[in-house]
Amino acid sequence: MKKLSILLLVFFISFSTKAQTAEELKKGLASKKDSISKLQTKAKAIQGKINALLGWRKGAFGTIGASLSGFNNWYARAAPNTSAGNIGITVNGYANLIEDKFFWRNSGAVNLGWVKIDNRDDDTDSDAFETASDVFTISSLYGRRISTKWALSALGEYRTTLLDNFNDPGYLDIGAGLTWTPTSHLVVVMHPGNYNFVFSSGDTVFNSSLGAKVVADYTNKYGGLSVKSNLSMFQSYKDGDLSNWTFTNSFGYTIWKGIGLGFEFGLRNNRQEAANFQSVDLADADNKLQSYWLFGLSYSL
Repeated sequence: MKKLSILLLVFFISFSTKAQTAEELKKGLASKKDSISKLQTKAKAIQGKINALLGWRKGAFGTIGASLSGFNNWYARAAPNTSAGNIGITVNGYANLIEDKFFWRNSGAVNLGWVKIDNRDDDTDSDAFETASDVFTISSLYGRRISTKWALSALGEYRTTLLDNFNDPGYLDIGAGLTWTPTSHLVVVMHPGNYNFVFSSGDTVFNSSLGAKVVADYTNKYGGLSVKSNLSMFQSYKDGDLSNWTFTNSFGYTIWKGIGLGFEFGLRNNRQEAANFQSVDLADADNKLQSYWLFGLSYSL
């Protein structure tokens, strides 16, 4: 009888231990399921952010600046009967396809300006608006990623004027090399193999040459402020006088429903353009720094 009691006690303790262990396991399993569910929710949120960074990204903003004035019998002026006007328009747009293994970035920029100063007492004075600024640039960059920040890339960039002497001159850069993308907003192109085609009519100082191409482009938005900055440089292997660079910066601040204030300025150094304008040999050109700026109303898309 004593042995039977001992056996029953052992059985009861063993059963209780197993039951308690099973209950604990069930609680642990439920806890793990909750943890897995939370991790899956976090994973979905992260994947959603990743998907938002991929695919097409498009945008555009521009600036319109204008000022008009007129004077009649204003004797404080040397020309008392004068009308003047200044109109400028800039547009910057981009369409970028961003994927895990490659990217395709496309952008375009236009800056057009007209100015008029009409002395109505001078019959030989023109009363028409004349071109003040005339800039047109488009570019297309394709890159195949070799890491998260580096890619093998090919670039095509075309620059000319639209209103006066279209494609005379015109500059077409085609090259290949590496592209560095440290952030989603900054792109730095380094192409040691680039050919700079220069199109012009007649006997001019313009010449095409092989060289290196460097482009740095920054595009971002800080609340209502849109920013785009672009530096495009070509260094000729043939002759340093055939090198050139252009640096443009555009800012647009939205105040109400896409409408706001905009400011743009640009700098350029191009000895070939200076020599052509001055009708001198390339080595004799007075190659001063070129610049323009525009301030006015802006609109963002």
